[in-house]
Amino acid sequence: MTLGQEGEDVAAQYLAANGLEILTRNFRTRSGEIDIIAKDKKTIVFVEVKTRTSVIFGYPAEFVTRSKQQKLLKAAVYYLHTCGADNAPARFDVLEVLPTPQGLAVTNHIINAFGR
Repeated sequence: MTLGQEGEDVAAQYLAANGLEILTRNFRTRSGEIDIIAKDKKTIVFVEVKTRTSVIFGYPAEFVTRSKQQKLLKAAVYYLHTCGADNAPARFDVLEVLPTPQGLAVTNHIINAFGR
């Protein structure tokens, strides 16, 4: 299992423990991949998980570039359209996963990280 996969597992457990329903993981389209799609009450949440071994080169969320945001947006629009949920409330969250003394853990949950 790669570091990224481990981080996504930790993130999915964190989201579920905080009341979100995991709808799917690793949703892939031609334009990009969404790590986790969850539901928070009536809101569909598209989650980008960034896992790093340290913050020496910056915090994980700093690596969600404008280009990556555009890919996520296109993939999210496709997901909503295929589910017939074009008008559903939605948001984009970023979860930073870093090592702690107990192992990998979500250290920062940025809600509506690049919403409009």
